[in-house]
Amino acid sequence: MTRPENDTFLRACRREPTPYTPVWLMRQAGRYLPEYRRVREQAGDFMSLCRSPELATEVTLQPVDRLGVDAAILFSDILTIPAAMDRGLRFAPGEGPVIDHPVRSAADVDALPIPDPGGELRYVPDAVAAIRKALNNRVPLIGFAGSPWTLATYMVEGGSSKTYGTIKRLAYDEPAVLHRLLDKLAVAVTDYLNAQIEAGAQAVQIFDTWGGVLTPPAYREFSLTYMQRIVNGLRAVNDGERVPVILFTKGGGPWLEDLAATGADVLGLDWQTDPADARRRVGARVALQGNLDPTVLYARPERIEREVSRTLDAFGPEPGHVFNLGHGVNPDVPPEHAEAFVAAVHELSRRD
Repeated sequence: MTRPENDTFLRACRREPTPYTPVWLMRQAGRYLPEYRRVREQAGDFMSLCRSPELATEVTLQPVDRLGVDAAILFSDILTIPAAMDRGLRFAPGEGPVIDHPVRSAADVDALPIPDPGGELRYVPDAVAAIRKALNNRVPLIGFAGSPWTLATYMVEGGSSKTYGTIKRLAYDEPAVLHRLLDKLAVAVTDYLNAQIEAGAQAVQIFDTWGGVLTPPAYREFSLTYMQRIVNGLRAVNDGERVPVILFTKGGGPWLEDLAATGADVLGLDWQTDPADARRRVGARVALQGNLDPTVLYARPERIEREVSRTLDAFGPEPGHVFNLGHGVNPDVPPEHAEAFVAAVHELSRRD
């Protein structure tokens, strides 16, 4: 495999020294960029954009070109797997994702197909291959998927939720049914990520967006267990190079030690987790990613620079830090502020 010209992200994932702290942003290709909005309008709707390898390639490269980030991340959505399970996914204006046919019973779970990454999901590895070609080894490409628990929350709730009452009732009253659903999703996510790796993804991230809504025992039973299965089942080496695995649980600060024990290479931290405390708790077992509050990007560039400096100090000088936000870029952030953020990380962390 030809290594990227800029391999600082991969080196940081391996906890190797780097000349500066690499940075990328969750949701770095998105609505805050006017060039993204133009392509989204051209596509007609969000899932049509996701399903077009050509258009997905274009929007994946936009932040690489504009911001100068140290890694690209596949443009897609965590709900591609539920969409391929024939649950009637649509994105309603002002509502977000809606699942027209929620999963509520053992019969619903038994009827779910496990999507084929070479069939109904083929557009995703096709996009990965197209993006790798278009990047021309400038920076690494990150693939991703949602965690089984996070996918299940959407599938059981029928969309977004404030209380997670339906899936929590299932967890407490019929845990065997929920485990059968999570089993299927773990297989589907493992197959899906391996297909991305085989197509050229040089790292993968599992987004456990809703793991933090669980109690500690429930988190270990319904979320962590299944992410562990996925980590165990992933293709660790592709084309002679190790493929780092990043786990990100929003609200996952209480379980950092458990997450580090999975064998993942990198743990993503949200903005409510103290980086210095995280370093003390997990030591050198894993690299850390994060964790600037996304709302800092609303501030003036000089304030953004101060917060970047403070965050760098909190993580300390040890190798193994990938700078990121503690969650995704908000859609109304000025693009110039995202540019200032990336420039500040590069400038303030330079060690040569």
